[in-house]
Amino acid sequence: MNSAHADHDTGRRSGRPDRAIDALRITRLLQLSSPTLPVGAYSWSGGLEWPCDSGLIGDERAARGWIVAVLERSFGTLELPVMLRAHRAAAAVDSARLLQWNEEFIASRETAETRAETLQMGYSALVLSTSLGWLDAALADALQAAPEVAYPIVWGALAQAFDLDERTAAAGYAWSWLENQVMASVRLVPLGQTAAQRLLADLSQAAARAAQAAIDLDDASLGSWLPGLTIASCRHETQYSRLFRS
Repeated sequence: MNSAHADHDTGRRSGRPDRAIDALRITRLLQLSSPTLPVGAYSWSGGLEWPCDSGLIGDERAARGWIVAVLERSFGTLELPVMLRAHRAAAAVDSARLLQWNEEFIASRETAETRAETLQMGYSALVLSTSLGWLDAALADALQAAPEVAYPIVWGALAQAFDLDERTAAAGYAWSWLENQVMASVRLVPLGQTAAQRLLADLSQAAARAAQAAIDLDDASLGSWLPGLTIASCRHETQYSRLFRS
């Protein structure tokens, strides 16, 4: 037996986790969370463009404040925990539950833009995952039969299909959202690359806290209360010049 096989066998006997499996999960998480995932996330600012255009956000500090507010009072208390519920439904192969959360999340979208954002990305993610055979067949059939599919629903089902536990999935989804917000800030505020990396480093702890809080959140506590974000989205619909679709 060569040394590589001996080390691998020793690792299994000692009870240490299989590093190859751990590495595969990490790469799957990176793939799912990557901005290169072809779902069009780069074309949406999540309501950030209008406050930048209107002068409400004009520097790194203001961008940080906006992102944290949305993270803690909207994304982290509604979209992120809904994604986790989709993950749980997929783990149980419960199509009815998956579709229920899909309907509820779509109903929570308060403007045409936020609705269009989740539906376009959800559709793109579903097409990608079904074409590559990533989803359980029963779940894929149920989602394809639905008239509309929200992005966090497909993402949660994919995270479960990739064998990512809840904590890992929540952290990955939060990071993906955070990175998209910061990259939108680079174009809109605008910010330099160093400032962007500083924001990502500073806000990564807030994203991690939001991920853990989302795991512990009960159904009755789900919700979003950011009237300013809704107003920004409404005003963006008639904004004269736009870089993003939301």
